[in-house]
Amino acid sequence: MERQQVTSSNLSSVGFDEETSTLEIGFNSGFVYQYYGVPYHLYNSLMFARSKGEFFDRFIRKVGYNYRMVW
Repeated sequence: MERQQVTSSNLSSVGFDEETSTLEIGFNSGFVYQYYGVPYHLYNSLMFARSKGEFFDRFIRKVGYNYRMVW
C-alpha cells in the first residue's frame, strides 16, 4: 500500500485501501501498523486534521479498530 508523507510529531505517513477499508500508518519510530474496517471518511478527516497524531489517537486508536503491526 502506498502511503503519503505527513507532517506530525508522531506519524510519518498514512495510506488507505478503499477496497478493504484498511488504514496503514507509518510512525516516526519506524513501525508500520494496519487498522481494519476504518471508514473512508475517517481517513479523509485524518489527512486534513490540524493535529494528525491527536486525531489518530482519539478517533482510531482509542476506538479499538482491529490492527496488526506490519513492520
